[in-house]
This record gives sequence, C-alpha cells and structure tokens, in this order.
Amino acid sequence: MVQAYSLYEGSFSVDKSRKFVPFDPAVDNPKDRPGSMFIQVHPFLIKTQAGLVICDTGLGQTDEDGVLKLYTNIRRLGYRPEDVKYVLMSHLHKDHAGGMVTFNSGAPRIAFPDAEYIVQRGEWEDAYSGISSSYRTEIFDVVQRSGNLVLVEGAGHVNDEISYELNGGHTTHHQAFHIQTGGEHYFFGGDVLPEPEEIFHNYVAKYDFDGRRSKELRQAYWTEGAPAGWIFLFYHSKSITVGCGQVREDGSYKLISAI
Repeated sequence: MVQAYSLYEGSFSVDKSRKFVPFDPAVDNPKDRPGSMFIQVHPFLIKTQAGLVICDTGLGQTDEDGVLKLYTNIRRLGYRPEDVKYVLMSHLHKDHAGGMVTFNSGAPRIAFPDAEYIVQRGEWEDAYSGISSSYRTEIFDVVQRSGNLVLVEGAGHVNDEISYELNGGHTTHHQAFHIQTGGEHYFFGGDVLPEPEEIFHNYVAKYDFDGRRSKELRQAYWTEGAPAGWIFLFYHSKSITVGCGQVREDGSYKLISAI
C-alpha cells in the first residue's frame, strides 16, 4: 500500500527577482506576470517503519495564525508533526528549505525537533558561501544550533530503509533519496526530476547548475525505476505528484498515478 503523500503548499509565479508570489490559476492571469515561471510546491510525507519522513520542506508558508502549512497538512492526513523522524533535504534552495524551521513561537526554532535533518555537506557549505541568493542562511543558523543537523557526503544509508546519493545536476551537491519500506520503493529526485513531463519532454534546463547531467539522470532514473516499480515523487508537478510506470503493449512505459 502506497503511503506517500503530497503536503501541497501552493502554486507560485517566479520571475528574475526569484521571489515566489502566490498564483491562483482560477483568479490570476499569467499575462499579468510576464517573464515568470509558474510552479507548484509539493513537500512529501512518507510513513516508514522507523517513523515519518519528510522529503524537502517547501517555502515555509503559514496560515493567518503563523502555523506552518506543513503542520496543518500533516495533521489532515491523521499524523502528528512531532512524529517526524527524518527530514531529507535534496538541496537547500529557499523553495525547498523554508519549512525546516518555524517562527510561530516568536523566536525561530526547528520545525521537527525529534527529526534528523539529512543534508549533503557540500550543499551546506555552498549555502554559506554567497554563491546564490536562493539560500536563506538565517534558517540554516537555526538548524545548526538545534543539534539535529546530520551532514553526509557522497552516497550512503541513513538507516535500513533510507539511502542517499550525491547526483549534482541542479546544484553542485544536490542529492536524491531512495526510501524502501512497506514493500514499496519510493524515489525522490528533488529538482533533478521535479516534474513528470521532464521524463518525456527531456531538455536541458537553464535553471540547473549542470543541465546536461540533469537531463541524463532523468532518463537513467526512469529507465531503471519504471520496470522496477519505483514510486516517483515529483516536487514541482502540475499533474501527477506520486506516480509509477505502467508498461504499454510495445514494451515502453507510461506514467500513471500510484495513488
């Protein structure tokens, strides 16, 4: 049984300022936002034997009371934020790392105090280097002081169910995760494989550090994962967010919803 869920934060437009502005397709006109990309933000929750796992944490959007939308969405699924045991970070751009902390208590504090935050060491160092305005170091300061930060390097295992691999592509030290639990193999490719359309309309994206590598990795992940029954989690999807491959009569695979 698939136990992976989108913790949908919303739809946004992003222009050259790199600001994420809420965008409601039912109300807002994309022509009013020239030069913008339009993206969805889907952090994920996975139930594992070791506890709840979060894959990336969104922008850190809150409701009118200052409560993280992540918290609200986790509770709507029947779970508790305090039961999150691992926060798996593909990379640290602000649309993925904003919910690592909460500011609702007045002083900033870590959002999931009983969780280990898994980050590639090189990504952490890059975030503090000043190479990109997409990093919010004030958030990372809170995580570092918490004692919950676990810096990893290259490829390895978090536990018997979770493994990570340095894949680069989107950022120099971007990582992907494999979560194998409950008879399922979940794959979270972060921004190397953010949308299902990129599998079938493969291209070199200008927003990637190494677009050619990301292009090659997307095809490699699909080629291996579709026949093996992987469940793909698409962070920026406008259509299928949790999907898997289904074989066609000609032996090729199409993507279908896994839930």
